Amino acid sequence: MFVALVVGLGLFGLIFGSFLNVVIYRVPRGESIVAPRSRCPSCGTTLGALDNIPVVSYVVLRGRCRTCQAPISAQYPIVELSTAALFGGTAARFGSSWALPAYVVLAAGLLVLAAIDLEQGKLPKQIVYLVTALVGALLLLASGETGDWRRLVIAACAGAAWFGLFFAINAVNPRWLGFGDVRLAFCLGLSLGWLGVGYVFVGFLLASLVGTVIGIGLIVMKGAGLTTQVPFGPFLAIGTEMAVFAGSLILRPFHVG
Repeated sequence: MFVALVVGLGLFGLIFGSFLNVVIYRVPRGESIVAPRSRCPSCGTTLGALDNIPVVSYVVLRGRCRTCQAPISAQYPIVELSTAALFGGTAARFGSSWALPAYVVLAAGLLVLAAIDLEQGKLPKQIVYLVTALVGALLLLASGETGDWRRLVIAACAGAAWFGLFFAINAVNPRWLGFGDVRLAFCLGLSLGWLGVGYVFVGFLLASLVGTVIGIGLIVMKGAGLTTQVPFGPFLAIGTEMAVFAGSLILRPFHVG
């Protein structure tokens, strides 16, 4: 049953990742994610069913449009494979617990937001609000079904604390932290707080550490300056997911939950 859940959710993630690619491309451009059907961004040709098979189509077409031979971004298979890995990994982490749906939604939402922030330098508020609402509702359902309301109270407090901290940082200097990150903070604190207070600190520290390492790497490799703005959303996403998956191992020596 456990293996079936992990494999099944992983395969679903591979398929769902194709839809997430649509969201990543269209939402920042103000386009509908429902219609029209997927098309080549270069020549506008509507893609057939055989051109929409996750990962396989990209490999068969050798990363080029069948009609105009324009290169297809490697982002498409990367997002599809990442979604499969995140969904399967989340299933392995939570099993058939009531919390599983909330963290699947969180993983999908953070992947979309990280990809958009890397490309556009922004975190669309409609996606942030939707992910926050869905995660909150699913954690409320999980607490209701398990009767563990203490987790939900801690989660709400952690979400408020993260929002307050990020809001203060933004107020001091918006260059340090954009308001999109402030909007996202409540969702991240809520999600990590439901797992335990320690996870909240681990997530923030990991996001800061990843951001620092990559920032130094950009300075060394690309000559970026200390004033160069780097999107922080991807680091928040990575730090949060790392905390979800590895937080218990990191906190174990400290006997913190």
